[in-house]
Amino acid sequence: MSLESKTAAVSAYGAGVDFGRVSEDYERFRPGPPDSMYDGIDRVLGGWGGTISGARAIDVGAGTGTGALALARRGASVVALDPAENQLAAVERSACAAGLRVETMRGRAEEIPLPDHSVDLYLALQCWHWFDRPRAAAEAMRVLRPGGAVVCASFDYLPHRSELAAATEALVLRHNPSWPMAGGHGVHINPMNDLPRAGFEDLFQFSYEHGQPFTHEGWRGRMRTCNGVGASMGPEVVRSFDRDLEALLRERFAAEPIAVAHRVWVVVARSPA
Repeated sequence: MSLESKTAAVSAYGAGVDFGRVSEDYERFRPGPPDSMYDGIDRVLGGWGGTISGARAIDVGAGTGTGALALARRGASVVALDPAENQLAAVERSACAAGLRVETMRGRAEEIPLPDHSVDLYLALQCWHWFDRPRAAAEAMRVLRPGGAVVCASFDYLPHRSELAAATEALVLRHNPSWPMAGGHGVHINPMNDLPRAGFEDLFQFSYEHGQPFTHEGWRGRMRTCNGVGASMGPEVVRSFDRDLEALLRERFAAEPIAVAHRVWVVVARSPA
């Protein structure tokens, strides 16, 4: 399948995806990228005379706030933007529990309710592929100050590098044959084209593998948050999938924890100064 066909299939599928349906599992079980990803972002920003600390930042498509909380821990002043109220409620709970201050705001990447040139740092973590990408890139340019940085990042398990991930994806497809996102490599080309087209400059990309440990409970919870499972299928199908995954883990992957290969993929660019 060509990149264009794959992108179109994901876009069409995304119309039926609602991560608000899996907020509880997302909050409990969905791991965010390792701290080393934010170290890498800070190194890129440092080359441009910036830093996460002290930045006015927005985490777009924030979900339960993995990115927003990480930026706040590093000293940024953060707005978490998401269309789902229960996702934003999860952000608020997590921020309160961690003693962090994160402002939440309901909205979409294509129409951000913030003034022009009002943020220094824009983060889209694990979500760029769900957006109307040209509109989202234009909005990122609008809300960023001159010289501000946009970051598109992802943290994906690798079915080609993990036997467990491959076997689990086969289960997803058994229960949801129309799922178009199996077999990913964790490499996301679209931001590398979308951002320059919107006028961003000095594109910088980095990626690396990371072994993420999971207990059986943790992997089951993480996979219930998958866009091909709990965010798109009905409760009965999700329960059936979860029972099958529990049996798979017991029969073939009994030892815990299990390290699942993931790819950290990051694209950073900045608006013209």
